[in-house]
Amino acid sequence: MKPIILTGDRPTGPLHLGHYVGSLKNRVAFQETYEQYLIIADAQALTDNFDHPERIRENIMQVALDYLAVGLDPQRNTFFVQSRIPELLELSFYFMNLVTVSRVQRNPTIKEEIRQKEMGESLPVGFFVYPISQAADILAFHTDVVPIGEDQKPMIEQTNEIARKFNSVYGVNCFKEVRPIIGQVGRLPGIDGKTKMSKSLGNAIFLCDSADEIRRKVNLMFTDPNHLRIEDPGKVEGNVVFMFLDFFDPNKTELEELKAHYRRGGLGDSTVKRRLVDILESLIGPIRERRAAYERDLGYVRQILETGSEKARAVVAAKVKEAKEAMKLF
Repeated sequence: MKPIILTGDRPTGPLHLGHYVGSLKNRVAFQETYEQYLIIADAQALTDNFDHPERIRENIMQVALDYLAVGLDPQRNTFFVQSRIPELLELSFYFMNLVTVSRVQRNPTIKEEIRQKEMGESLPVGFFVYPISQAADILAFHTDVVPIGEDQKPMIEQTNEIARKFNSVYGVNCFKEVRPIIGQVGRLPGIDGKTKMSKSLGNAIFLCDSADEIRRKVNLMFTDPNHLRIEDPGKVEGNVVFMFLDFFDPNKTELEELKAHYRRGGLGDSTVKRRLVDILESLIGPIRERRAAYERDLGYVRQILETGSEKARAVVAAKVKEAKEAMKLF
């Protein structure tokens, strides 16, 4: 039997190159060696989009299309929608009794997200406790591993604390601890050079962008502000175009020669940007074409989500039944 891996996304919009670098590329590889569950976490997305639920509903299909377009095979993966499995919400409620308020407040991932979103006194309880919901998602599938970024380690630590606490309180071995797979690839910056590519920041290149849109966004990228003339020496460090080339240029030898040329002068920014446009189009173009093909058959995509959600619900219902028996609720 293959080990189980759980991963997924909040449906807050179509996926972008940051998602591809940080997770999607790895998921395509994972489907060869793991039984992979792909959660579209719409209920969790409502924690900070509760006033616009229609956006979440529309974006479920956008995320599913991107999954299929990058090569995630519905025959080898289980695509499912979180809100279609009410047992996950039930399990979250049971877990809430095992976690103190002070413990959630100490979670650095939550603290940082609250700071970034500037929620202050308007912080919804749902957002505050979403690490507990996330723990339910993970533990309900008897998950072996979860791929994460370095900044998400506290979430996995809290998940394992909840598993240990439940097993200890109820004298069972119902939930097993999960192992993180921490990504080794750095975070792709936004086209404005900010440390995170994000739809909300307006600095993302999406996997569904047209060739013209890719070109437009690359041309907006900052280079070296002191590289005013082609013959001027240029700085590679901190140069957004070269940062992207480091991620996506397959010919590292040529890239190093390009960097050396730029540093000594005689290489224009437009030449470097054209190279990046060509490389990104060679990556995104085929994804965009596959996505368009799936968009012409949305009934098939909906069926994938229905079938996957039914399968996932059966797995979760069995685990929740086991948990309730341990709690003497059955």
